[in-house]
Amino acid sequence: MHKATLYHNPRCSKSRDALKLLQSQDIDFAIIEYLKTPPSREDYQRVYTKLPIDSAMQMIRPQEKEFKEAGLTKNASDEAILDALTKYPKLLERPIYELNEKAAIGRPLENIAEILA
Repeated sequence: MHKATLYHNPRCSKSRDALKLLQSQDIDFAIIEYLKTPPSREDYQRVYTKLPIDSAMQMIRPQEKEFKEAGLTKNASDEAILDALTKYPKLLERPIYELNEKAAIGRPLENIAEILA
């Protein structure tokens, strides 16, 4: 079992930068291409509880067309957002790195570097 996970989209430059950063470290981590292998609702919930954010809204990309398709609004509940991520993984803000009991959204990349320290 890996002690760390990168939720990765290879088409995203920030995600590729995070991958390079992690590969430059001596860390055993799993790469989940979340568009090919969408995480479960439980995975999203677990990651959300580890992120230093106030709302699940901060872990999604509201500018994506799937935001409206999912019926979300800026006032959507955390539960509605986590449910929508399960159906529309493209909404996930990327990259997200999970290490033990912490997680960070790699925008900016320094967020990931902080939990590596």
